[in-house]
Amino acid sequence: MTSLSVIIPANNEEAWIGPCLDAMRLQEMGDAAPSREIIVAANACTDRTLQIVEQAREGLEQAGWRLVVLDIATPGKLNALNQADAIATGRVLAYLDADVPCDPDLMRLLVQTLDTDQPLYASGQLKVAPSQSRVTHAFARAWADLPFMTTNVPGAGLFAVNRAGRARWDRFPDIIADDGFARLHFTPNERIKVDAAYHWPMVEGYSNLVKVRSRQDEGVRQLAALYPELMRNESKPPMRLRDHIRLFLKMPASYAVYVAVMLAVRARKPRGHDWTRGR
Repeated sequence: MTSLSVIIPANNEEAWIGPCLDAMRLQEMGDAAPSREIIVAANACTDRTLQIVEQAREGLEQAGWRLVVLDIATPGKLNALNQADAIATGRVLAYLDADVPCDPDLMRLLVQTLDTDQPLYASGQLKVAPSQSRVTHAFARAWADLPFMTTNVPGAGLFAVNRAGRARWDRFPDIIADDGFARLHFTPNERIKVDAAYHWPMVEGYSNLVKVRSRQDEGVRQLAALYPELMRNESKPPMRLRDHIRLFLKMPASYAVYVAVMLAVRARKPRGHDWTRGR
């Protein structure tokens, strides 16, 4: 069995997947994963995503990675995850968004943490990538300092499990929050944050922030409705008055933007499965 499988679903990621794969090429694995593979599950791509992946093949193989590319006609991240899962051979399975670069020691630490018979879930230190808009920059500062982000193992953009953990569910269901679905199969004590970062891009601009945050909230409601038994593993701390005061005193401008976005999210009517990328 392969030591590590990294599964990257990709839909029209020509602007992003190159840096993501470059970061994988530069992973400092040591002897943590002597056999390892990357499975790019390209789904319904109409841009240069597949060509860019193939251009990265030689460098990845020289760095010790086996590269598998799936060209899936049907769009959809969950279907792409399931098709990649079906052929993945790793003892450790990492699910990585195509727009997320990882620091050089992240994959090694994930493998070292998860290479056990005990069911475990792990992720890295989520760092919001530099943003272009002042609104997104301000929102991201406050969001990254929320109690959930500082005390939990969120897994947005990257999460990993071992085979014992992956056995807790069958296929990924057709839901919004695939990362939340996986995370909630583990108790808080089974979720580990390793000491290495990955860089998650946040959507640009006020209106897009409202759309994405609305969809994320819808994903939480969907999980609670479809899988109420999983919610017993939720460990998200509430935002208390003291948390609001702390953020306001620490970063008043960022706090104001955060509150404005969240108030707009609460005022926005649910729109079914209206989809907006989380960047």
